[in-house]
Amino acid sequence: MILEPPSVTCIVLNWNGWADTIECLKALERCVYPRLNVVVVDNGSTNDSVLRIKAAHPGVALLEAGRNLGFAGGNNIGIRYALERGADFVWLLNNDTEAAADALSALVGKATGDREIGAVASVCYYADSPSTVQAWAGARVNLWIGYARNSVVPRPDAWFQSLYGASILLRSEALREAGLLDEGFFHYLEETELCLRLVEKGWRLAAAPESKILHKVAGSTGRESPVLDRYFTASGLRILRLHSPAPGLAMFLFLAARFARRLARLQFSRCGQVWAGIADYRMTLPVVQRIR
Repeated sequence: MILEPPSVTCIVLNWNGWADTIECLKALERCVYPRLNVVVVDNGSTNDSVLRIKAAHPGVALLEAGRNLGFAGGNNIGIRYALERGADFVWLLNNDTEAAADALSALVGKATGDREIGAVASVCYYADSPSTVQAWAGARVNLWIGYARNSVVPRPDAWFQSLYGASILLRSEALREAGLLDEGFFHYLEETELCLRLVEKGWRLAAAPESKILHKVAGSTGRESPVLDRYFTASGLRILRLHSPAPGLAMFLFLAARFARRLARLQFSRCGQVWAGIADYRMTLPVVQRIR
């Protein structure tokens, strides 16, 4: 008896980035994995993204959020869609990526080799320098100062505390147990918080070295955009409040380091973005997880 391979739903989130999304979907057409469904979630684009994507890929399901719900909220629309239709795995894939034809096969192969793996990530390479690793699957997380940097060298699976969300395969069973992405986050650290929850529930994280992704990096915001300071500050404070062993101290150290670095470089406008991030975080108080 030949067992049918697990079903996978790939979710590609779009916000005004129709050109990248169309290229991403074109790469997925070359995917050799036999049971793949692709869903695009448009996260309230203000341009003609929806029309352009539908015209280029009329056979791809496209869900419209209606407004920008952030990375977590937008992807959760697709995750719920996938779970309701019985997907065995959910593949979150950034729209500014190009997946190798066998990237998904490598992810599924790693996940199905161990039932305790709740999430597995690809190795991402810079699209403009395809031999240079951008992220070797994920990172370790310092919950005292809110610091995490993705590895760029091979690591054993036990090393990872977080996986990189540009290409991450999630087991549906694990999502049902641990919950979806926390919609209290708008941009950054959503997948890190989910990984911490998965580990707390007893699931393992893993890397699939043969799953290769080209990543343009920060396609929706720009790699050096000052607004990233705002997003990361709000997300950093939230993740420390939720998971640090000493949230108050960790949040103080996190903010002190962010202000000190920017003041030392006379980056006063970026200090303003940090302040804006603090205000964004305060608007979410009290911190209650929004994961269903």
